[in-house]
Amino acid sequence: MARTVVIGAGMGAMAAAARLAVAGHRVTVYERAGTHGGAVRRLERDGFGFDTGPGLLYLPAVWRDLFVKTGREPLEECVALTEVDPAVRHVFADGTSVRLPGGSRAGTVDALDAAIGAGAGERWSELLGRGRRTWEATRRPLLEEPLTAAGDRAPLGRDPYPAPRRGLLRRRAPFLSEIARSELRDPRLVALLESHALAHGLDPRRTPASAAVLPYLEQTFGTWYVGGGMRALADAVYERCLARGVEFRFGTAVSGITVEGGRATGVELADGRRAEADAVVCGIDPRPMYGGRASAADGGPGYATGRLTVLLALRGARPEGTVHRTVVHTGGPGGTTRVVTVLRPGDPALVPDAEHESAVLSVTVPPHRAGAAGPPAGRTGGEDGGAVDWTAPGAAERAAD
Repeated sequence: MARTVVIGAGMGAMAAAARLAVAGHRVTVYERAGTHGGAVRRLERDGFGFDTGPGLLYLPAVWRDLFVKTGREPLEECVALTEVDPAVRHVFADGTSVRLPGGSRAGTVDALDAAIGAGAGERWSELLGRGRRTWEATRRPLLEEPLTAAGDRAPLGRDPYPAPRRGLLRRRAPFLSEIARSELRDPRLVALLESHALAHGLDPRRTPASAAVLPYLEQTFGTWYVGGGMRALADAVYERCLARGVEFRFGTAVSGITVEGGRATGVELADGRRAEADAVVCGIDPRPMYGGRASAADGGPGYATGRLTVLLALRGARPEGTVHRTVVHTGGPGGTTRVVTVLRPGDPALVPDAEHESAVLSVTVPPHRAGAAGPPAGRTGGEDGGAVDWTAPGAAERAAD
């Protein structure tokens, strides 16, 4: 029985811990926070409940597989899952509005043709067909096979999005914003595609074209809601870990990974102690574990984004026919797109009674960096997309307003 340390108690880390425990390992999870779930949190106040992280579930098959492989209770016996239909309502900057059905290619084509014009649905469908090729190239190495040192990583070494031809030559796969403009042409379709990247904290101008797989997955496998909010799924995964003998040490930060002879031999804790291990699974960005920096937000490499979330406790019953998710597109500086996502789940478990409603508004914003300039009035970030000191007096409040 190998001693295995898992750093972090987020969703992916807990999933790994449960699978390792079932495989016969003795697993200990170290989490610096006081609870499990990572970004999947809930805030409760005065009878209202809010998901403060992601509010919807995509690819439920991943979680179904986890629950089947780690115990006798399937996912649907642990949480209530409901497919959201219509999947989303988009409201574009020019006032155009379209409701897209869940899991229906033909329905999506018809809806886009009716809202934007003949041919819009087919252009969108053709782009998602190219997104499907990305899914087929990456599904097995990313989701179904162990990514070992000796394994074939070639499928992950290049962007699998089929790059457009220019004459006899096939040019490099461009960024998402480039294919949006060249292949969709209509600014509303461009905004539709870019909103999927923005929803995942990605900048379409710096995101590979293969991110077109995101709307493909949503259209193909649907959008799902977990009864009681996504925190219910985090609780179910945590309970599954406990049932399989996983130990959790909350309020215990890991400061580094110890390496001897080219292999991990344990972890160093922030209080100076050391925990020995035969293997270490890093469920967080590993760079700080080796003395590096995690992201642009704290001076490290790469590009990071933040998310501003506004939680609304509303008087009045939820109007009949209200769409669960609405995405509102607005223009941003330099021709960029900003989107505000509005979630109105209509879940009785999240409100004190039928005469109230809870809603969550969220928007992608620049990352936090202490000492950076605050956002100007009426903006959710700097004009250049740079970092913002969100702890500066009034910074978050101005952006929320």
